Amino acid sequence: MNFFEIAENRQSCRRYDADRMVEAEKINTIIEAGRLAPSACNGQPYHFTVCKGEAAKKVASHVTGMGMNKFAADAPVMIVISEENYVATAAFGARVKENDYRSIDIGIAVAYITAEATAMGLGTCILGWFDDEKIRAIVGVDKPVRLVITLGYAHEEDTLRTKKRKTLDSLVTEIE
Repeated sequence: MNFFEIAENRQSCRRYDADRMVEAEKINTIIEAGRLAPSACNGQPYHFTVCKGEAAKKVASHVTGMGMNKFAADAPVMIVISEENYVATAAFGARVKENDYRSIDIGIAVAYITAEATAMGLGTCILGWFDDEKIRAIVGVDKPVRLVITLGYAHEEDTLRTKKRKTLDSLVTEIE
C-alpha cells in the first residue's frame, strides 16, 4: 500500500475479531513506526505501553465510561501513550513560542502507528475518552496518559465506511 491508499483505508475500527491475536512481529513493527516519527528537537516526549491479554482487558475497562468505546473490550491490544518531559531545547522553544510541542509530537507518532497498522491489515481506534488515573495505575506510569489506541484485526463485519471529510476548498487557501 502506498501512503494515499493507507489514508483512504485507515478508519476507526469499531468491531474487532476478539479471537484473533495480533502477531508480536506486527506489534513490534507498528511501535517501531511510532519510534521513527519526527518530534520537536528529536525529543520524543512520549512513552508507549503495549498492553495485551489481561492488561489490555483492564485498560479497556477504563475507556468505556458513560457508554463510550464499548468495542474496546474486544481489542486484543491496547497501546497507551503517556506524556514524557521535553528535552531542554524543545522545552525552551515551547515556552518562547507558546506552542505545545508534546501534543503535536504525540499526534504525529500516533498517526505513524495507525498508518503502519493499516498497512499491515490491522484496525485501530484512537481514544481520548478514558480514566487517566486508573490507566496510569495499570501501566505503571506517573505522567499523564494522553491517548489510548485499540489495535487488532477488524471483524469481517467492520467494513470500510465512506469517509466524511470537509472539501478541499473549505480546508485549503492558496496565496502567492
